[in-house]
Amino acid sequence: MGDMRNSDFYAKNQRNEGNHAGGYGCSLMELRSLMELRGTEAVVKIQEDYGGIEGLCQRLKSSQTEGLTGDLVDLDKRREVFGQNLIPPKKPKTFLQLVWEALQDVTLIILEIAAMISLGLSFYQPPGERSESCGAANAGAEDEGESEAGWIEGAAILLSVVCVVLVTAFNDWSKEKQFRGLQSRIEQEQKFQVVRGAQVIQLPVADIVVGDIAQIKYGDLLPADGILIQGNDLKIDESSLTGESDHVRKSADKDPMLLSGTHVMEGSGRMVVTAVGVNSQTGIIFTLLGAGGEEEEKKEKKVKKQDGAAAMEMQPLKSAEGGETDEKEKKKANVSKKEKSVLQGKLTKLAVQIGKAGLVMSAITVIILVLYFAIDNFVLQKRQWLPECTPIYIQYFVKFFIIGVTVLVVAVPEGLPLAVTISLAYSVKKMMKDNNLVRHLDACETMGNATAICSDKTGTLTTNRMTAVQCYVGDVHYKEIPEPSSIPPKTLEILVSAISINSAYTTKILPPDKEGGLPKQVGNKTECGLLGLVLDLKRDYQSIRNQIPEEKLYKVYTFNSVRKSMSTVIKLPDGSFRMYSKGASEIVLKKCTRVLNEVGEPRVFRPRDRDEMVKKVIEPMACDGLRTICVAFREFPADPEPNWDDENNIVSDLTAICVVGIEDPVRPEVPEAIRKCQRAGITVRMVTGDNINTARAIAIKCGIIHPGEDFLCIDGKEFNRRIRNEKGEIEQERIDKVWPKLRVLARSSPTDKHTLVKGIIDSTLVDQRQVVAVTGDGTNDGPALKKADVGFAMGIAGTDVAKEASDIILTDDNFTSIVKAVMWGRNVYDSISKFLQFQLTVNVVAVIVAFTGACITQDSPLKAVQMLWVNLIMDTFASLALATEPPTESLLMRKPYGRNKPLISSTMAKNILGHGIYQLIIIFTLLFVGEQIFDIDSGRNAPLHSPPSEHYTIIFNTFVMMQLFNEINARKIHGERNVFDGIFRNPIFCSIVLGTFAIQIVIVQFGGKPFSCSPLDLEKWMWCVFLGLGELVWGQVISTVPNSKLRFLKGAGQLTQKDDMPEEELNEDQEEIDHAERELRRGQILWFRGLSRIQTQIEVVNTFKSGTSFQGALRRQSSTTSQNQDVTNVSSPSHMSLSNTLSSPTSTAAVPAGQC
Repeated sequence: MGDMRNSDFYAKNQRNEGNHAGGYGCSLMELRSLMELRGTEAVVKIQEDYGGIEGLCQRLKSSQTEGLTGDLVDLDKRREVFGQNLIPPKKPKTFLQLVWEALQDVTLIILEIAAMISLGLSFYQPPGERSESCGAANAGAEDEGESEAGWIEGAAILLSVVCVVLVTAFNDWSKEKQFRGLQSRIEQEQKFQVVRGAQVIQLPVADIVVGDIAQIKYGDLLPADGILIQGNDLKIDESSLTGESDHVRKSADKDPMLLSGTHVMEGSGRMVVTAVGVNSQTGIIFTLLGAGGEEEEKKEKKVKKQDGAAAMEMQPLKSAEGGETDEKEKKKANVSKKEKSVLQGKLTKLAVQIGKAGLVMSAITVIILVLYFAIDNFVLQKRQWLPECTPIYIQYFVKFFIIGVTVLVVAVPEGLPLAVTISLAYSVKKMMKDNNLVRHLDACETMGNATAICSDKTGTLTTNRMTAVQCYVGDVHYKEIPEPSSIPPKTLEILVSAISINSAYTTKILPPDKEGGLPKQVGNKTECGLLGLVLDLKRDYQSIRNQIPEEKLYKVYTFNSVRKSMSTVIKLPDGSFRMYSKGASEIVLKKCTRVLNEVGEPRVFRPRDRDEMVKKVIEPMACDGLRTICVAFREFPADPEPNWDDENNIVSDLTAICVVGIEDPVRPEVPEAIRKCQRAGITVRMVTGDNINTARAIAIKCGIIHPGEDFLCIDGKEFNRRIRNEKGEIEQERIDKVWPKLRVLARSSPTDKHTLVKGIIDSTLVDQRQVVAVTGDGTNDGPALKKADVGFAMGIAGTDVAKEASDIILTDDNFTSIVKAVMWGRNVYDSISKFLQFQLTVNVVAVIVAFTGACITQDSPLKAVQMLWVNLIMDTFASLALATEPPTESLLMRKPYGRNKPLISSTMAKNILGHGIYQLIIIFTLLFVGEQIFDIDSGRNAPLHSPPSEHYTIIFNTFVMMQLFNEINARKIHGERNVFDGIFRNPIFCSIVLGTFAIQIVIVQFGGKPFSCSPLDLEKWMWCVFLGLGELVWGQVISTVPNSKLRFLKGAGQLTQKDDMPEEELNEDQEEIDHAERELRRGQILWFRGLSRIQTQIEVVNTFKSGTSFQGALRRQSSTTSQNQDVTNVSSPSHMSLSNTLSSPTSTAAVPAGQC
């Protein structure tokens, strides 16, 4: 694309060469085309057109060393000419679009059509006198002109549909808004180091402008395009743009082009920013994507308009393999908006199954009503179908149809997805306050199932404030930092220079923010500890750095996880070279052949001296939990100049100066947090790059390991020896021998971390698949963070690469925040379960009442509008009330549920059944003998359009009261006695219950015809409330019944191991609904088998604890699993019989329990 456009640019630029945009020496387009070049081509171009990098900086009115002046007018002008560093987000959906989407719901459409028909027919007056022959059809229709009020029901249904739609749309809208808020919060978090007015400052990425001088270092995600001015050993991962996985070496003279969105994997340097926002390489791609997306949508709309059927046929023509691939791509692109988590998957399946059962029920209801009416009128009473009676009959049929639809509306729990969304959104918002910035919604809920946490040591378990507390120098081991006078002057001189020069110049120690505080450490914390040592020795590192600025450093070997050391070469005044090295003591000491003695002269340092030093100095330091760093140096002659690329030979034959022991104290709150984790059934493992003794000492301080326990503390080398076979390949069986007891993995490389996480996740040792959370801060932690079920990145110390790969960012880098995340995750799960328990009780009762009522009395005791109101209570309000319960510490008192725990536990199934029975008994009693109890007219068999009866009003009112009090019962799902516990901590719950009660009073007293309610007096109201209160008493009775008595409820709807496979692996071409069907069949077979599963799980857990009869348990385990497999295989032939039972009305009560 270069030549064509470039020639155009030149043509344009010939004209406005004199007046370049805004007075800068180059235009936006020139810079854009410059950034499209790579490698030597780019170097030549910069040299020819701009006179090298200096010329380019002059044209951009920027200084290589001092950066921009930071003058506001200048900055605004730059933004105007070259653009801002923002990529504009896609426009959010408007409220009206969301309303339109909510209207697409099938059940709502059916209801709307039914209501319309009902409305139309109610206005239709049959011509001529009503003939008697229409019989029962019009009896009582003339009462006080009630027939005129026939339209009210239709209108009321439409109105309630409008309510439901508005509520849904509003929920979607607020969800979208929260999501955008979250995105912008994540974007604001990202800052970058820029030089302005000769000062290094941290700027939000959006404030960077063209011409800025940015400092780049290991782990950065580049925020804009730029050209390298000076770099040390810089390697960039450009895979996000090019797809090439190899790291690209960058240098000012060979390949200086740095592109936004790429990651710095090694080294450091400075660059001048040349393109920002939509003009940067990433920005250009984004704009193409954005535009592409919109065009696609337009195309699709056209296709849709042409014709539904045609559109279906045209779908596969999009790509050769058929529409599937496109759809998948699209899904991937839209992941951020609608990501489905494990829980949402389970719930969608459940909703689909309940919906199906409801559909069957409603169909049967309608058929029975129509048949009964027809047989009664035309067979038994031998009436003729007269033309003038047709509208009346049709009105009856419409009424039956509406009753059927209402049964369906109540049966479909559309509140389920809503409850998940509300619960997750609420949790995410609150987790912000607990220092958890959630990037992927489902991470929040996965965290509740976590069984293992692999944590870094530095900064997560410790405070990340490094201080040098011991040192070994001049053959003396000082337990405290010595006075400068007690160190030989020569040694002191070299030591101070070595530390000051051989560290990133961005690392500094600044005066404290407030009086009496600790000095502020900026940059790499280990280096800060060493600089602190220089200050303790009463020297100033800054003056040395001023003498030898960064540009004068001859060669830098930057720190990386493989080297575990850093070296810097400087040229001395006489032309010879000196190299300073520092790094992990056991690694650097291996390369030392001499050591400075008590007078500062080098003496020979033999391997046996080294072993002695390790025993006498390094191990004691490490056992105190100190990180040991060795500082060394080497002199090189001026002639011949060494080959600096031969790193192995250069960094060898060193002279050791000293060994420093650096302390990083454990955070005071960590031991308690780890204890909570262990109590909650979560194993905490420490994975660190530190020495094994240091790691063990810290692990004991944290409480990860307790003396006398059976556990493993090994280093990376030993770990690899144990998990690899003779060929050096990793074997899962070998990992399985290591990980259950492993608590500390020291001196580990990022690959070890990834191997461990993968090994634990893929392990089949235990019945439940392990759910692993991992913390990481370094660039190389990316793979492990991605592999883990939940990846935590450090907000303060973490590199941008780690944050990109993570699911949750810990804004305070503190381990206790992870425990809070576990609490919130479990809370989400429990909130959904509470809602489910409530929802399913209402569903079962309402459906059975409507169904039997309709079959026996030709009319549903609960009218369409009343049902919609109940639906509103149970779906929207209940999901709000129950999904916003704040978490309590008691959540951490139990073991994790595991991935394949059924949604409906046996306690919940017991509650649903128990409360369902209570409500049904009450309602049927009221329905059939209510008129005698209260001495009122019966409401049964009322003719069309008759006024509302007190009888049915009492039934409706009692039903709602029972739901209200059952909502309080639903707050506890583990069989707790006190259902009011902590109720006032949740104001939303209280206000919703009271609000619903108030609206119910209004509906009953003033609802009249639309709500089919007749006002009740105080006594009848008291009876309704009393029957509702019975729910609370009955709840206590139910919780007294032990679960063991109800064997058939055990593990109702247990999921099999198969479900652990990600769903993509099960054939994707089957639709979600088929999947749900399969799930349902499987659930019913597994019904009988839950018990044995749970027993084996308990056995395995117990044997793990005792660690004795482990093999025996495994044997038992394998025998039960083989039985399990036999059962699963049965599932295919038994499909027929099961689906038949499904369609019979009696089995519906049992269906919800078996589904998830």
